[in-house]
Amino acid sequence: MIEARNLTRRYGPMVAVNALSFDVRPGSVTGFLGPNGSGKSTTMRLILGLDRCDAGQVRIGGRRYRELRWPLREVGALLEARAFHPGRSARDHLTALAASNAIPRARVDEVLDMVGLTSAAGRRAGKFSLGMGQRLGVAAALLGDPAVLLLDEPVNGLDPEGVRWIRDLLKSLAAQGRTVFVSSHLISEMALTAERLVVIGRGRLLADTTVAELSAGSASLEDAFFQLTSAAVEYQGNQAKEPTS
Repeated sequence: MIEARNLTRRYGPMVAVNALSFDVRPGSVTGFLGPNGSGKSTTMRLILGLDRCDAGQVRIGGRRYRELRWPLREVGALLEARAFHPGRSARDHLTALAASNAIPRARVDEVLDMVGLTSAAGRRAGKFSLGMGQRLGVAAALLGDPAVLLLDEPVNGLDPEGVRWIRDLLKSLAAQGRTVFVSSHLISEMALTAERLVVIGRGRLLADTTVAELSAGSASLEDAFFQLTSAAVEYQGNQAKEPTS
């Protein structure tokens, strides 16, 4: 479970995340939505301790990320599609990660098979397409068989078959009782993948609800999302934007 309480992050006078509170519970896929520049990526970095909170706190299973002894065994994350050394093979990249967290080497081949990269395991990762790089990133997130997963735009670069694959994978992981938190700008895909949603705008919480509840009364989840976020932008029109989304 992820528990965020009053998360705040500033970049000089600009407020990227503003007193943001929400929970991500196990057993379902929770989508993380917001317009570009809304603070989604910054929030995920705060959860993982990659950025410092100016105020507030976040706990994963009751502890801060930096307090986890073997973090890859408890939290799997994909924040950047090509977060690997381009000169290493896919297998060597995962083997190095496994060694850093005392994960058995046999797990490397297991996750390569799970993401469909077995035949490409010996190739230099720097030669991978964007979609293959995404699959390698997902393999790294799954390496420690963690109970909590954070994935930032995991379908970027995937073809239609790959999009369906990641959708089915996320649902199956949640069905196993894991906590699955996924950001995306593809609203229609989140309508098919997620059960719950956390929606933010300009760093503030706009909704913490189910897909069904947010969609009720609108023609689609996309329509409901635009209605919700456009109102927030008008209300907070003078607030400075964060440097990145």
